[in-house]
Amino acid sequence: METKLTYCRICEALCGLEVDVENGEVVAARPDREHPISQGYCCIKGMKMVDIHRDPDRLLYPQRRDSGGNFGRVSWETALSEIGGKVREIREKHGPHAVAFYFGNPSAFSYSHAIFMQAFTRALGTRNVYSSGSQDCNNKFTVGKELFGSSVIQGIPDVEHMNYFLCLGSNPAVSQMSFVHMPRPVERLKAIEKRGGKVIFVGPRRTETSENFGEHVWIRPDTDVFFLASLLNIFAREDWIWRDGVEKYAKGFDKLLEVVRPWTPARAAKVTGIPEKKIEEIARDFSKASGAGAYCSTGVNQGSAGTLAYWFLNALNLVSGNLDRRGGMLVARGPMNTPRFMKVTGAEKSRATSRIGGFPQILGTFPASILADEIETPSEGQIRALFVTAGNPVLSCGNAARLQKTFKKLDLIVTIDLYRNETGDLAHYNLPVTDFFQREDFPLPFSLLQPEPYVQFTEAVAKPKGDQRQEWEIYVDLARACGVPIFGVPGFNQVFAASKALSKIPFIGDRLKLTPERMLEALLYSTPARLSELKKNPRGKHMPPNEPGSFLGKRVVTDDGLVNLAPPEFVQEAGKLEKMWKDKVALVEDGNTLLLFSKREKMTHNTWMHNVKEFVKGPRKTNYAYLNPVDAGKRSVSDGTNVRIKNGWGEIVLPAKLTDDVMPGAIAVPHGWGHQEAGGLQVAAETSGANVNVLAPDGVQNTERLGGMTPMNGIPVTVEAVG
Repeated sequence: METKLTYCRICEALCGLEVDVENGEVVAARPDREHPISQGYCCIKGMKMVDIHRDPDRLLYPQRRDSGGNFGRVSWETALSEIGGKVREIREKHGPHAVAFYFGNPSAFSYSHAIFMQAFTRALGTRNVYSSGSQDCNNKFTVGKELFGSSVIQGIPDVEHMNYFLCLGSNPAVSQMSFVHMPRPVERLKAIEKRGGKVIFVGPRRTETSENFGEHVWIRPDTDVFFLASLLNIFAREDWIWRDGVEKYAKGFDKLLEVVRPWTPARAAKVTGIPEKKIEEIARDFSKASGAGAYCSTGVNQGSAGTLAYWFLNALNLVSGNLDRRGGMLVARGPMNTPRFMKVTGAEKSRATSRIGGFPQILGTFPASILADEIETPSEGQIRALFVTAGNPVLSCGNAARLQKTFKKLDLIVTIDLYRNETGDLAHYNLPVTDFFQREDFPLPFSLLQPEPYVQFTEAVAKPKGDQRQEWEIYVDLARACGVPIFGVPGFNQVFAASKALSKIPFIGDRLKLTPERMLEALLYSTPARLSELKKNPRGKHMPPNEPGSFLGKRVVTDDGLVNLAPPEFVQEAGKLEKMWKDKVALVEDGNTLLLFSKREKMTHNTWMHNVKEFVKGPRKTNYAYLNPVDAGKRSVSDGTNVRIKNGWGEIVLPAKLTDDVMPGAIAVPHGWGHQEAGGLQVAAETSGANVNVLAPDGVQNTERLGGMTPMNGIPVTVEAVG
């Protein structure tokens, strides 16, 4: 047995791991106590990746579905040949846009997967690319691009020096911190209080984090946009604005003030449930702190105005003087100037719009909420084939029941995944991939999200099993089989084929083989993160610290170098807030309606960790509907009673859990469940949970216009006891 070092890749924390390897297989994992960043911390989900690594349900060989719906093993040669033939036929008959691609968020945690996935979609020449980002985070990319000039520019908290942290819609104790690469978040946020600062958590549920430290402020689901607008309103009213900085580094401030002027604390209080005095107090304390930052996560992102809310949040950080300030929100440099690189190469200049709804692309993707319409609506560009990687859209997208039916109309579905999940059950081919223990990696997408800049390279610590392949190899082979040039560059297929052939010659070996690692080495060669140095330091190395005063007026990549505080599309969309406010008031006054929101759980991770036996045993075999006792009493619901949760999109039945941790008027349901018909997940199929996403809407009229987001929080539902 051999012990090796690597790091976890299921969330942005990227915690260091020690793993025991026997016969090329990881048999145990534990936190790396000597890792400079995570320092012996890793959540239970990261350590349980060993169970997924060794899971007998893992795909080992390519599978093909026969006419009877049964799956059988085929060779890679057969699968690639048949997939390629079908794609050629569809493209020749219906054009390149008839082939679509969907990817889930695990793809972001492999640099080679992310690069070659884009290379394959570019090769296909299709505009129809979709992602899970439209279910959880595309609003942040939209705001980054419109305010700062690049989707990848995101403010991150300078937690080591911060004295006031305002945290909305996040539960770091369970899910770490999205868009922040910060292991040990609870410990580091607690330190703010220990040095006399304040931590304020705003949400409709008292979370595992807020019950531990900080102050919890209740807010009704999907009303954060009014709370944040009211904070800006107060700053303008009291003239707490960082005038010199706003005038020097930004534009559109006067227009921003027009937008927030109607949203007084009194009006915000009426829909949010936060008392007017409390809103005033939060604004005052934020303005007086020597270093403050506002941060939000999926609880805000998934609302019906997630992009506007994130716009107001970023504006608050800037106009208060806390953006690019010590103890505020900083913008990391990363080992290379990624925003400038994307600007120069035109990586974000796509003018493509969706056939249905005319939505713009966000980082090259369209809203997944229109995918069913794109499949069902006849006309040129109608989707007829779909590749799915690292995702399970029939469970994770809004109006999930419709999408499941719609997928059955496709001429070809190919999944590239660890398992045959529910989407894979509908596929014609399922292609087996390696897990993160079985590949080398570098945290390329997360280098701009670090309060403590740091880089680490890991070699593969385990061997592939059966015929598993890395995703990048699959994309190269698929491009060749489909007759399209990888990266969209004619001749590249031949280059990869030649390098692969040469690597088989004994005296040449891998020296001439073209791989992502070679490309990464070239990319990092002139940076402080040279790959040759990282290989000598398996626990990685620190980069230069984030510098306050290094961003505004220097690294903003808008055309004029100024932060755009009032993008015209944002201002126009904000005109809809008045109607939204009135609708929210009506819901508050309607005693029969509850507002549904999603809940993260300690031992589950989206749709793909329910096949770990320990995570779904005993009372954890299902998800629950979490209700406040006040609402339960009105509906004659007791603890453990089955309740029917229903709206115009669908209904589910779940056992109720009564808790004071959920505010009155709201109901929380964990997402990712509903595996009863999963043919390739034996453990998950024995669970009895329900998929909450059948209650979420889809379609053009129900898609948030700016970020293409599916509203998944604050959904009005009725709840009743079932016999």
